[in-house]
Amino acid sequence: MCGLCGFTGEIVDRDAVLENMTEVITHRGPDSKGFYTDDKISMGFRRLSIIDLDNGSQPIYNEDKTLVLMFNGEIYNYKQLRKELQEKGHVFATDTDSEVLVHGFEEWREDLLNRLRGMFGFAIWNRTDESLFIARDFFGIKPMHYTQVGGHFLYASEIKSILKFPGFEKKFNYRTLDNYLSFQYAVPPETFFEGVYCLLPGHYLWYRDGKVETTRYWEARFNPDESLTEEQAVDEIEKVFEESVNAHKISDVEVGCFLSSGVDSSYVSTYFADQKTFTVGFDFGEKYNEISWAERLSKKIGVEHHTHLISSEEFWGNVEHVQYHMDQPLADPSCIALYFVSKLASEYVKVVLSGEGADELFGGYTIYNEPHVFKAYQKILPSKFRLWLAKEVKKLPHFKGQSFIIRGSRETEEKFIGNAFMYDDEDKRRILKDPSIVTRPQSLCKKFYDRVRGYDQETKMQYLDINLWMVGDILLKADRMSMANSLELRVPFLDKEVFKVASKLPTRLRVNKKNTKYAMRQAANRHLPQETAQKEKLGFPVPTRVWLRDEKYYNIVKEKFHSETAKKFFNTDVITQFLDDHYHNKDDNSRKVWTIYIFLVWYDIYFGDPNDVTPHRASPSLLVLLRLAMP
Repeated sequence: MCGLCGFTGEIVDRDAVLENMTEVITHRGPDSKGFYTDDKISMGFRRLSIIDLDNGSQPIYNEDKTLVLMFNGEIYNYKQLRKELQEKGHVFATDTDSEVLVHGFEEWREDLLNRLRGMFGFAIWNRTDESLFIARDFFGIKPMHYTQVGGHFLYASEIKSILKFPGFEKKFNYRTLDNYLSFQYAVPPETFFEGVYCLLPGHYLWYRDGKVETTRYWEARFNPDESLTEEQAVDEIEKVFEESVNAHKISDVEVGCFLSSGVDSSYVSTYFADQKTFTVGFDFGEKYNEISWAERLSKKIGVEHHTHLISSEEFWGNVEHVQYHMDQPLADPSCIALYFVSKLASEYVKVVLSGEGADELFGGYTIYNEPHVFKAYQKILPSKFRLWLAKEVKKLPHFKGQSFIIRGSRETEEKFIGNAFMYDDEDKRRILKDPSIVTRPQSLCKKFYDRVRGYDQETKMQYLDINLWMVGDILLKADRMSMANSLELRVPFLDKEVFKVASKLPTRLRVNKKNTKYAMRQAANRHLPQETAQKEKLGFPVPTRVWLRDEKYYNIVKEKFHSETAKKFFNTDVITQFLDDHYHNKDDNSRKVWTIYIFLVWYDIYFGDPNDVTPHRASPSLLVLLRLAMP
């Protein structure tokens, strides 16, 4: 696992600039660094050594050194591809998976991508025709960002590298703030930095003659096979997943596994007998602490289990540190928990497997049940009456069943923008100083829904989540939090071959009256205790709701809500009212409050002091410590 960056063209102090751009992502690859420069391009690299520890340093070249490769990721079928390429006459200088890419590109050009099985973000410079080829993996497991500055093209695994380029003018992207307030993340390909984009999953990019051209080479399309029986489906899932896990365990260093109480990581962990697993939790009861569940399972499957109980002080003391590493604000508080479990794992191993992607591929989120839940309600009540009723109850204080009436009033395309829906149009206009930037989040989702017309509602929701939620939240935090701890995280559910099986499942084998992720749970049931395989999904629960009703943390957030940064963007009386209503238990506004708080924290890091974008220490600031000590 690695980090890479680069820029085209000549600049003053080129070597020093490249060094700075590379140095700022040292956490992605602390083992070594590498550079390539000529009069047309400068390429930097940081390596976390996983395969061929002695000979895997980059850049890597083809035989005549006309192609130069920098690569971040893992190619799990590299041995098969290597053999095929050798049979075609290619000569390899290393035993790395990286070298397969440069020879494969020489042989197959863009067609190489669909032959790969793995996670990747890589750049190949062609010295002959002075073209740059950049590609990102199928699901967006590994990141890639790019921009243009004058006559220069810049790319990097993390945006913080781009910020080190002397010609880059850092400008805040107001459009992204609007989307963030609805989705809780920056919706790709846009970022919070004007003119900086992320290369979308399943896409490649050509930079030639000063022009950028992006192309989609793969798409996660569902093709349900209604003839598939439950037994056939379960057999196929079990077979392909076992094969995927074994492929993802290929390494020259020890591999561990994250373990929660849920079925996804638990299923992965059953392939780790006599190896190490890792769990974190909070001291707020079983709802926020999966350690006891994980410990019981670890004993049954025979793994060496390690745990860490995150204190309130630890969590709040690392908010700034985490948001620095995220590059962009992410209002999902589980990213901080993920930081701690990655930190724990990094003390024992360099590679971990995790369960990300299972919910999106196999239909695991509880919200995917909504079309079934609302079916009778929508059939009984006419659409106009449902809309009127929803409008009226929305004016009332929160009560049980309120959300059902509101959500039941609209069709899936109108109400579902992904697993997180923070602020609607009305609320955004109330809280923002500049309401002119407000747009309907549904308009952004429309292009995705248009591609799955004719599918059932559950499949539409899964498709949207794969393209938005999973990319903008799930995989972003997985990459950033693991890499912040120099830990490689692999996701065997997000495998091309696994998706082939998942895409065939009829809806009844994904979401039904019995459970979500139905067929996958049945496959897991063959390896796990039934209580684990069928356990209701918790996610990665974090007690923000509890903290924001604690005076210590309420005051920390309130001070931020009254800051100059808050006054710049928000009507502070409105956002403070959200906070106060939550603190006094009048409403549950924890997610809305957290979304604004995290944005303000992030903005002060990246835009507060124009001369200081540096890592914030992973410990409470003096001010926070003082507040925590207050009676």
